[in-house]
Amino acid sequence: MKHVEYRPKGVCSVKVEFDIEDGKIYNTKFERGCNGNLKAIGRLVEGRDAAEVAAILKGNDCMGRGTSCADQFSKAIEEALAAE
Repeated sequence: MKHVEYRPKGVCSVKVEFDIEDGKIYNTKFERGCNGNLKAIGRLVEGRDAAEVAAILKGNDCMGRGTSCADQFSKAIEEALAAE
């Protein structure tokens, strides 16, 4: 199991952590940000295919910032998969 820590840019969350095992995402946790929504994202992606999750979340915008916590999570996933 690979543990990933990522520092999002341009959003309220300051850190996202998750594990990838056999191409699937587990144990997602965000630090700061919209607590309820980010916990929900973690629950929704648990055990799902990492590449699929990244594709679904990519490009999601929050308040015209051009990114969001979900979009930043997709970037973290893509980086982690590229490093494997």
